[in-house]
Amino acid sequence: MPLPKKNNKYTYADYLTWSENEHFELIDGVPYMQAAPTWQHQAVIVNIITQFNIYLQGKSCFAFPAPFDLRLPEADEKDEDICNVLQPDIVIICDKTRLSKTGYSGVPLLVVEVVSPSTAKLDKVLKFNKYEKAGIKEYWIVEPEGKIVSVFTLQDNNRYGRPDTYTDEDSIQVSVFSDLEIDLGNVFEMV
Repeated sequence: MPLPKKNNKYTYADYLTWSENEHFELIDGVPYMQAAPTWQHQAVIVNIITQFNIYLQGKSCFAFPAPFDLRLPEADEKDEDICNVLQPDIVIICDKTRLSKTGYSGVPLLVVEVVSPSTAKLDKVLKFNKYEKAGIKEYWIVEPEGKIVSVFTLQDNNRYGRPDTYTDEDSIQVSVFSDLEIDLGNVFEMV
């Protein structure tokens, strides 16, 4: 299948027809091709998701790593008409009835994006705005190169406030799970 053309607006139905050998995200119907992640990127994801999975054992929420299609419907879009199909590095969901096909359709509780130079604009601007608009309660932007994590929490006005910023010397008190702390020394151990 040829690569999608950037001038067209695509939907999840189109997305499902594309080659499985190439990975894309759709933001407002525009496809963005994803590059293969570095080993540092992958190490950070593994270390974060491991801590979440240990905590979530026996609970009703689940942590999923990419590739995982997060479909964010706007208004009452049918699944096949959704124009926002994102690939968060980690997504925490608590409503397993919304799991289907290749991922999840709806608003997850928490999203983590690990930034690389090629994804910085997507993660810090386009995806940030989509996650905020969708009402995702907590959004983490992880920067392996600087060993920094910015945590955005949805405020009463349905906007993300100023981020809480952490380094590899800190632990993050996860706001959506009041009894969970993520040790960033462990997260950045290999990078």
